[in-house]
Amino acid sequence: MNFIHISDIHTKQLNIYHQFREHAFKADGSFVADSPKVVNLLIEKKIEVRSILATQEYYDRYTTLLEDLQDVTFYVATKEQMQNLVGHKIHHNVMMHGIRPKDTPLNALGDNILMLDEISSTQNIGAIARSAAAIGINSYLLPSYGPHPYSRRALRVSMGHIAMLKTHIYTNMKETIKALKEKGYHIYAAEVTKDSTPLASVKVTDKWVLLMGHEGSGLSEEVLDLCDEVVTIEMMEGIKSFNVGIAASIMMYQFKHGK
Repeated sequence: MNFIHISDIHTKQLNIYHQFREHAFKADGSFVADSPKVVNLLIEKKIEVRSILATQEYYDRYTTLLEDLQDVTFYVATKEQMQNLVGHKIHHNVMMHGIRPKDTPLNALGDNILMLDEISSTQNIGAIARSAAAIGINSYLLPSYGPHPYSRRALRVSMGHIAMLKTHIYTNMKETIKALKEKGYHIYAAEVTKDSTPLASVKVTDKWVLLMGHEGSGLSEEVLDLCDEVVTIEMMEGIKSFNVGIAASIMMYQFKHGK
């Protein structure tokens, strides 16, 4: 491992770490992740790494994990320098410039898929990814018009577990739903309607897609009409809905492990 010790944290070599915020992606799929737990899991899952910016303490502790990385630039900085770079106090000691993996084609996804309509919050994107990985649902479909699952905050909230999922970014929801149905998936929409099936009563097919709607507006009537069944979580009177991340977790667990 060849280290480059940084004397000026504002050097052009580190532009990638200065420039990247929530929705900033380059054509090559670059992203920036931070914190040892997230970075280490991404490395373990063989995500392509371009460079690492970290303290000497981090490198000393994780030498075994890092020593097999090829064509990676290792920058060494102090924690104070890294805080100066991000503009606020940080509790971690490592950042990584990686390349997000290519989309998994629809025909290569698993039998159980979690699909999102536009979700505004990158935190929800990350939380749902972490729950899906924990429950054992390994395919994640997201729209191109929403936050990317490899954005910095989504990665952090997912604790890097997005790397355990097959991801597919779609551009047209209706066409994607139709394509999935042609491939034999039963499409379940998560929504509260007068004739929706209570979650405790749903009969789950072997090959399914669970579709979650926008935090505020839910799923449109046009989209609901394309789905095979609408499912809702039973709630106490006077409670209108769960947070979408919590709702997705409850429904994924029931779909995967319910009887």
